[in-house]
Amino acid sequence: MDLALQTMIDNMPEKTGKSLKEWKAVLKTMTFAKHSEAVNFLKSEHKVTHGFANTIVSLSKEENNSPEDLVQNQYKGKESLFSIYEDLLKIVKKFGADVTITPKKTSVSIIRKKQFALIKPATKTRIDLGLKIKDKPITNRLENSGPFGSMCTHRVQLTETSQLDKELILWLKEAYTKAD
Repeated sequence: MDLALQTMIDNMPEKTGKSLKEWKAVLKTMTFAKHSEAVNFLKSEHKVTHGFANTIVSLSKEENNSPEDLVQNQYKGKESLFSIYEDLLKIVKKFGADVTITPKKTSVSIIRKKQFALIKPATKTRIDLGLKIKDKPITNRLENSGPFGSMCTHRVQLTETSQLDKELILWLKEAYTKAD
């Protein structure tokens, strides 16, 4: 966690009268359509400064989404891609018990000791699978990382489960092995 954020969280009870956990409990009892409504509520009703109010609301939102919720939200309107996602998980889970699957807001990180793959529903018809395989040549199928930037070294565009073939599994396994 960022040091400034951690300091803010540590100072929260003294500066606002409640810990982050207590503020989350307060917000959980309320319903807000927008982020700004929750911030304004904390400022007006509890006299919390803007910086603390914004931090409390932001951190409350992150933890209110279960991993399942995060994945479900990624595939809203892209349901036809969900079977590709599920099959990718089945493949990487077979690599070993040290595989960790971490859903985020827009993607799912696949981690060993380091992230070695990233699954992102890029469009309504395509998943981008990011791979981290240093020193691997780029091919027509194993493209440059594109939108993943430095998070991955390569990208494979997937539109159907039949593309989860031996070649792709070998690339995933190689990325997994190098993440040790």
